[in-house]
Formats: sequence, structure tokens, C-alpha cells
Amino acid sequence: MAQARVIRGSALAGAAQDRAVWQVRLVTVIACLVAWEALARSGLFYRDVVPSILAVGDALWRELVDPRFYRDLWFTFAEVVVGFAAGSLIGVAAGILLGTRSFLRRACEPYLNGIGATPKIVFLPIIFLVFGVGIESKMAKGALSAFFPAVFSTALGMMLINPVLLRVGRSFNLNGWQMVTKIYLPAMVGPVVVGLRLAMGVTVIGILVAEIKFANFGLGHRLMNDYSVFKIAPMYAVMLILFALAAFANWGMTRLQARFTYGGSTGGEAFHQTPR
Repeated sequence: MAQARVIRGSALAGAAQDRAVWQVRLVTVIACLVAWEALARSGLFYRDVVPSILAVGDALWRELVDPRFYRDLWFTFAEVVVGFAAGSLIGVAAGILLGTRSFLRRACEPYLNGIGATPKIVFLPIIFLVFGVGIESKMAKGALSAFFPAVFSTALGMMLINPVLLRVGRSFNLNGWQMVTKIYLPAMVGPVVVGLRLAMGVTVIGILVAEIKFANFGLGHRLMNDYSVFKIAPMYAVMLILFALAAFANWGMTRLQARFTYGGSTGGEAFHQTPR
């Protein structure tokens, strides 16, 4: 009975805390909107540098009803999806290889650390020379950005796998592909998903930078084009759309991380699911 009361009290406290968190978030949004409108009306900035919320809202509506916006959105979406998928798949595969080959990992580690720490924007001239200035170069830039978080997190996850699971896989005479699907990936799904979440973020950033630098399409190009002709309210509208899309992608990756970390497969489950 006492235990039931404790559980009920904990549930009520958790619900109250969730409400308080949402209230703080709502108050924060309202406060930011009020502060923005106050700055817009204060006259402290040059005209239209901080447009009113109504002007930004009107520009946002105009963007959403403009067919050309969806053309740019499609290009950016395709670049992000292809770049993220290609870079992540290659990064996960390379991470598994490095995790299983200590000699290879030690040989490649200085180069991966050095290139991984280098801002990827310095590779843009080379990417443009190799792939041109079309959509292919933006996909390549996204893949380059996604590769390093994926390979680092996967290699780390491989090093943290319980050796008992590896011995179990070998005792069942699993081949390489079965070891990857039955042992490696289920046991290190947490670090891999964290790496993919980081890879998604840097992929979006890398592609937008490439579009801003050299493109005739995409949301990055649209953003820079509005800035170049001093269409400030539409510029902020595109920024809001980019923020919303990035927040949605981050929410999706967070849900994926929570599902696999707490509700998905673990190393112990991989042991029990190994074929007999």
C-alpha cells in the first residue's frame, strides 16, 4: 500500500514538473517575442534590420505560398537526405572496420582526428572542382560532414562492446555479416544513434554553407539572395523555416535515440536473440 502511494506520488510529481517545464518554455517564447517587437519599435537599429513580428509573419506566409520556395526546399531536402545517408553509412561501416582492426585504427587515428577537427568549409573549393557547382557538390559536402561523427561514435561503440558478447558470437560460428547484425550493431546502438544525431546537424550546416557560398537553388541560396537585396523580413522568414526544419529533424533523431537507448535492443537482448 505504501509502495503504491510512493509510486502515485512520484507520478504526480513528474506530471507537475512536466507542466512547469512547458510553462517555462511558453513564457520564454512569449518573452522573446515581446523583446523582439520592443527592439523593432525602439528605433535603436537601422530601419528594417529588426522588422516587426507582423512583417516577419507576412513574409513567412508569402514564402509558404510561393511555388519557388518549394523548389528550393526540395533541393535542400534532397541534398540533406543523400548527403546524410551516404556519409553516415560509410562512417558506420568504417567505424566497425576500425573497431575490429586495432592495427588499422591506430594507423588511421591521427589522420581522422586531424581532418575531423578541420572546419569542412576549407574543402569546398576542392569539392566544387571535383563535383561542379550543382546539386552533386552539396551532397558531397553533406556526406563529408556526416562521415566524421558517424565513424568516431561507431568506433568508440565498438571498443565499448562487452567482450563476452564477442566470444558468444564466435562460439556460434557467426560469419562477418551476422556478427555485425546480431552482435555489433545491437550492442552499440546507443553510441551509433548519438553519432547519427550529430551527423544530421553538421550535415544541415554544411549543406547550407555550400548553398550560401555557391548555388542557384536551395534554402541557403534563398536566404543569401534575400540578404543581398536587403529583403530582411523574408530573410528572417527563411531563417525561421530553417530553424523549424532543423528542430523537427533533431526531434526525430532524439526520439530515435530514446527508443533504441531505453526501449530498443541492448547488448543483453542481442545475446538472447542470437540464433541457436
